[in-house]
Parts: sequence; C-alpha cells; structure tokens
Amino acid sequence: MTPLRRRLLILLTAVLLLGGLGTGVVLHAAARADRADQPQPGGPTVGTGTPKLGQKGRLAFVNAVAGPHRGAIASVPSTDPEGGRIASELKCARFYAAAGTGVCLQSVTGVLKQSDRALLLDADLRTRRTFPLAGTPSRARVSPSGRFVAWTVFVSGESYSSAFFSTRTSVLDARTMRLTPSLETFSIVLDGKPYRASDVNFWGVTFASDDDTFYATLNTADRTYLVRGSLSRRTVTTLVQNVECPSLSPDGTRIAFKKRVLSGTSLWHEYVLDLKTLHETALSERHSVDDQATWLDNHTVAYALPSEGKVGGSDLWSVPADGTGNPRLLIAGASSPAPL
Repeated sequence: MTPLRRRLLILLTAVLLLGGLGTGVVLHAAARADRADQPQPGGPTVGTGTPKLGQKGRLAFVNAVAGPHRGAIASVPSTDPEGGRIASELKCARFYAAAGTGVCLQSVTGVLKQSDRALLLDADLRTRRTFPLAGTPSRARVSPSGRFVAWTVFVSGESYSSAFFSTRTSVLDARTMRLTPSLETFSIVLDGKPYRASDVNFWGVTFASDDDTFYATLNTADRTYLVRGSLSRRTVTTLVQNVECPSLSPDGTRIAFKKRVLSGTSLWHEYVLDLKTLHETALSERHSVDDQATWLDNHTVAYALPSEGKVGGSDLWSVPADGTGNPRLLIAGASSPAPL
C-alpha cells in the first residue's frame, strides 16, 4: 500500500468513527429527552388545565416533573403545595407573574441554532407580545402592579459561575410596550460618584410597588453590588457589595439575596438584608443556592435547588426569612415560583 493510499484510508476511518460518534451522541440525547417526556412512577399527579395568573390563593411555577408537561407553567393551591397540580400547554425556561401579567422566557434548540424569546402573557396565559432575546434565559420578574417586566439573559457563558460571562437585562413597560433593551444605558453612581466602565453587567431585577424603584445586581471590576434604580430617571446607585439576585419583600423593607461565600467559587448562601439598617441575616439553608429567591409572604422565601439523583431536575424549598427554623421541601419537581 502506497503512503498516499494509507493516509487516505486513515482519514476515511477517522471520518467514519467521528460520524458514528456523532450519531451516538444524538441518539443518546434523543433517548434522554424521550425519558424526560415519560411520566415516572410515584411522581406527583399532573393534570391538564389553564392556570389563571389572576387567581388568588395559588402558587404558579414551571413544572419539572418528567412527563409530557415537563417545562409547562403549572399551579397548586398555596395552602396545599404538595397536592395535585394543573399544568398548561405553555412551556418556559423561566417564568414569573404578578397582578395578572406574566413573562415566559423560552429557549428552543433547533438543528442549526438556538431560538430564545420572551413572551408577555395575559391572565389567561395568552401571548400579548413576543420579544427576541439576545442570549440564554436566566432571570425574570414582574412588578407588583403588573406594569413592568424584566428579564436577564446570558449573552456569553452558561452561568454566573463561569470564568467569563456577560449578561443583558431588559425592562419592558407592559402598558406602553416601551422596551429598554439594556440597563447598561442607565447612569451609574458608585460609592457616591458617577461611574462608567466597559465591563458593567446587570442581572436579577426586582421591583418596588411604586412602579419606578427597582433593585438589581451590578457587576464591575470583579465586584458585585446591590443597586437601587429609578426607571423614570434612568439611574442606579450602589448600596452594598456582594449581593446577587435580589428579591424585594412584599412590604418593601427587606431584600433576600444570594451571597458568594468565598471569592472565586460557585458557592452562595441565602441572606436577607434590612434596607433601613443594611443589617444582613443569614438564612438557615446551608446548601448553595444559585437562584433568585421569591417571597411567598413577608415571612417566608422560596428558591430552587437541584433534585437529588435527578440530572437537570429541581425542587422548590422554603425557609423562614428571619434566620430561624429549617428549610422544608415546598414542591418537588418545580422551579420559578410565582405567588398569585
């Protein structure tokens, strides 16, 4: 066999092996997706229905139970979160709702590209408007009045623990449909002085009840800050450091947030910050929480943790907001909670 023919044979063999490997990967992924669509024995009961976003006394969320309704918006009675859930046909990667307005962030992976979009929803889960997203869905919030909607996406990187990541946070006025594509256009006051930098990132918006004030995380120069912002003045002002994914309590007095416990690691613990005194209270959850917590009421916060033994699964847990008590499982197979 000539050297040329030997090289061609080696090349052909490599192509066939890689092709077989690629086919195997695709088939394996398809098999996993098929298993995720099959109901698992002993799991929660999921019925078909249409959760109403204005329906009081229920808790809405993204259903994470394996089966045909995996990823769908579902709800349970607030007083019986372990009871039977009803799930819609609308599927979301991230979700939130308030006062009859909802936001659904979708990420659909196609053959050649990933399609990401935000859906503005009415109280019956009907889509009012659709907005293309600049990256992978990460966080979503709606103001208490339902007027303003915010979402954060990863433009690069896969998580906040990535060595290199960039986020983009947008705010939509659901009344006028005016979209602010990026909070990076807002003026920044850092430590009492005007601040500009090319590495600024925002994420995790939470709204006050006045339809103007909001809080968010600002990241710059390898530091994170809690900022208080004004939508009308298009400004943000730093308050304290090492605050991520803030969530404002219903009474507007406290912020639940995740705090990085060791610089350079992907470990966060949940805290509550008193906005008047800036005193921090560590919550009793000892697991690392990579989520934007949700207040169920003025005394309790909820958050998602990975399900034990279930790749890609998540459960909702709750814990007292004053640092006492113990975490308890709220809803198995769920994420993105929204009290209705």
